[in-house]
Amino acid sequence: MNKRLTEIFSVLPECNTFADIGCDHGYMAQAMLYSGKCKRAIISDVSEKCLQKAKDLLERFIKEGKVDSAVSDGFDKVGTCDLALIAGMGGEEIVSIIEKAKELPENLVLQPMKNVDKVRVAVVKAGYRIVKDYVFFVGGVFYDLIVLQKGKDVLTQEEIEFGRTNLQEKGKAFKGMILDRLNKYKTYSENPSVSEDAREEMISQIKKLEKYV
Repeated sequence: MNKRLTEIFSVLPECNTFADIGCDHGYMAQAMLYSGKCKRAIISDVSEKCLQKAKDLLERFIKEGKVDSAVSDGFDKVGTCDLALIAGMGGEEIVSIIEKAKELPENLVLQPMKNVDKVRVAVVKAGYRIVKDYVFFVGGVFYDLIVLQKGKDVLTQEEIEFGRTNLQEKGKAFKGMILDRLNKYKTYSENPSVSEDAREEMISQIKKLEKYV
């Protein structure tokens, strides 16, 4: 697995049945089974062609009855599981999957590529509490990773925007992400072609972010 998948795997809790929604090559299900973190796995993808790659990788486990596969739009045909992963999708797509699901697992791990604030709002509304919510940095890219469990939670506006664990721990990757945003905003605000309203907005954003570094 690459470093991004290794980081995601590190936060996946032990479970009975693990479901990888949009499983791509099937590496996460393979790692869960090999490590003994799960007893069985369900791999799914909206595309039969994409799903076949994971089925080829996991052929041995499929023959042993430890892996089921489903061409599925989100949780539609996945069935019962106690842990699900949705990684590498846009935040709005993840929100849509969660809102359409008739049944959601006890534990959920999400790695949205963008619009993470919308994901945070949606999962709390769906009846989850945040166990961990942080940023990590791999290959020149900042990724958000959210670990959830069924339960009640209330988020502040600051937690919705930046992530609870980031605010509590202010880790290296989080500070790096803030500095990256600051540099972009400063460069944009110094551009002479930018309108005065846009410049004022950038300056406001800069002042808000500076307190985190």
